[in-house]
Amino acid sequence: MVVSPRYLNGDSDKNFAKAVDVGRRIKIPCFGGEQEVAFFHEYRAGVDWVFVDHFCYHRAGNPYGDRYGAFGDNQFRYTLLCYAACEAPLVLTLGGYMYGQNCLFLVNDWHASLVPVLLGAKYRPHGVYKDARSILVIHNLAHQGVEAATTYQNLGLPPEWYGALEWVFPPWARTHALDKGEAVNILKGAIVTADRIVTVSQGYSWEITTVEGGHGLNELLSSRKSVLNGITNGIDVDDWDPASDKYIPFHYSIDDLSGKAPCKAALQKELGLAIRPDCPLVGFIGRLDYQKGTDLIRLALPELLQDDIQFIMLGSGDPDTEDWMRSAESTYREKFRGWVGFNVPISHRITAGCDIFLMPSRFEPCGLNQLYAMRYGTVPVVHCTGGLRDTVENFHPFAKEDSGQGTGWTFFPLSKDSMLGALRFAIQTFREHRSSWEGLMKRGMSRDFTWDSAAAQYEQIFEWAFMDPPYVG
Repeated sequence: MVVSPRYLNGDSDKNFAKAVDVGRRIKIPCFGGEQEVAFFHEYRAGVDWVFVDHFCYHRAGNPYGDRYGAFGDNQFRYTLLCYAACEAPLVLTLGGYMYGQNCLFLVNDWHASLVPVLLGAKYRPHGVYKDARSILVIHNLAHQGVEAATTYQNLGLPPEWYGALEWVFPPWARTHALDKGEAVNILKGAIVTADRIVTVSQGYSWEITTVEGGHGLNELLSSRKSVLNGITNGIDVDDWDPASDKYIPFHYSIDDLSGKAPCKAALQKELGLAIRPDCPLVGFIGRLDYQKGTDLIRLALPELLQDDIQFIMLGSGDPDTEDWMRSAESTYREKFRGWVGFNVPISHRITAGCDIFLMPSRFEPCGLNQLYAMRYGTVPVVHCTGGLRDTVENFHPFAKEDSGQGTGWTFFPLSKDSMLGALRFAIQTFREHRSSWEGLMKRGMSRDFTWDSAAAQYEQIFEWAFMDPPYVG
């Protein structure tokens, strides 16, 4: 069963067209009253999809906010989700079947992090879910669901459980001299109550236990190291397949790379760049924000474009960076294109048409774009962090009897010179060592980044979770 809010951008949404109201209403005791939610259900591809319905999920924007920022009532919205997720296996009859108490809850990020707390605080004391387990999956530790300490009373939890969510900001992070820094941290609640913890890459599972990568939770996470694992996300190999991709003009595969060069020429033509097979084409796709290292690209671009290359950026986010992309396109008309916004077809064509894919992320829990790039024979140049470190193997031209090994370039530390150095190595290899370049492409394309591989690792974690008694009895 998957439990998700029924997000509507208006009165209706095609994503939920086949989901039907199961006719069950529950009242959730939180935020000073009883909040009524409904459940919608769709059985699709062997999975029960359960959508929690409440008017707070019916609004324009993305699931978490709009162009003005995060929604101010997100704590309320995701408290409802967590209570509803705990109740769904107990109250919903789906296809004549009730899931019952013997459950495993896989909770994603802070939005679902009240689930393990609720199991310990409100269900097990009454003999419910005694044999259930919970696993927290951390996709991005930077987002923790932190709100003022006074909001604890809204969560419907017993007073004695305050310590599980208690959070005190260090003095330097407080807003003024009288600010005591007291808060509730919902992600912290799951870290101290879940049976096991998983991150979306092995490298990230280590990084979050360090001061630099722990966002204040590193000591807590270190204390739970024995149940902390990392599993690299899989990719949808049907959507992202250069042999059958509906968005690219020519198809190719690891056994026949002949369609790659026409994809590059078509992309150059589409974006108004000179059609030059010999000119290295570098691409970036991502959110325009500090995490993704776009400030480093801005710093390095004038120097990088002194070389005979072409550079394409696709993304949206920070308005200042969007404006810079537009002005850079005017300044470097022959070499640079900046596509402000996000466009699925063009993202596929950039991934297929570029020679080099740049990802200078400051931190990257997993990262998917480098996986897509390798699958399309586009060689990644990435900052050596998190999931990027795990998935991109640094190129060694003289390994394996000079046949080479590796799938791209990693650079460290995160600096303009370090990034430019890695890019120049890649550009030189592209120009002067074509057989090595083809080896890089094919090794990347042969990597197994399917969900089958990730799923087998998750199943092992599920087994381990049930070997030990519940962490919070």
